[in-house]
Amino acid sequence: QVQLVESGGGLVQAGGSLRLSCAASGRTFSSYAVGWFRQAPGKEREFVAAISVSGSITYYADSVKGRFTVSRLNTKNTVYLQMNSLKPEDTAVYLCAAGMTGRAIEAGTPPSYWGQGTQVTVSS
Repeated sequence: QVQLVESGGGLVQAGGSLRLSCAASGRTFSSYAVGWFRQAPGKEREFVAAISVSGSITYYADSVKGRFTVSRLNTKNTVYLQMNSLKPEDTAVYLCAAGMTGRAIEAGTPPSYWGQGTQVTVSS
């Protein structure tokens, strides 16, 4: 069993930065790949980024490539999402999720565990 808690969301102006954290409990966290997703009001949830178990392979949606960076620190059971050059269209609830592989998460395989999400609002 893995429990995930996101933090770091908030209100930021366009062009600004935020770093989201996904803290996990459970001794098996380091065995899971982790993905970040987002859901804006009235829209479907969409994939943002994922990172492999070891942290050596990362995946990104085209809309965030070059602006967002996903990383993990297994010794702290935490995955991060550094978001730079934020745009109003990045406004959404951001959720992290744990699954078997980063490639599977990117491909749409539903992850096994989900956090509750953190709100990110980018003003223009």
